Amino acid sequence: MPAAPHRLKIKLQILCGDEIAMGPGKADLLDAIAREGSISAAGRAMAMSYRRAWLLVDAMNRCWREPLVHAAPGRSASGGARLTPLGEQVLAQYRALQRAAGQACGWDMLESLLLDSPRPPKAPRS
Repeated sequence: MPAAPHRLKIKLQILCGDEIAMGPGKADLLDAIAREGSISAAGRAMAMSYRRAWLLVDAMNRCWREPLVHAAPGRSASGGARLTPLGEQVLAQYRALQRAAGQACGWDMLESLLLDSPRPPKAPRS
């Protein structure tokens, strides 16, 4: 019998003023940039436009003491994008925070009380 799907979804966001400095989508984008070596390829891998990916990178780079992503023109010998040492550190710490939140005390008890799916809605009373 296959294991039940994990039903805990914690969306952690780190704010810098009104801007989201790091969240699950931005962390996924950083992973894709590290894997793909460019913002455009990372965007494509995530079914995201280059403009959207670039805006997310720009927001991250503006929120931290140093940029998280270094980008160079794609046609140069050193072209593409890479995570900076701070980008690697922030991503690793954010992923650790996600794992810790997923193991938070009390989840087992809440999960034991949760139904597999919602009951059908009740008909309104006339």
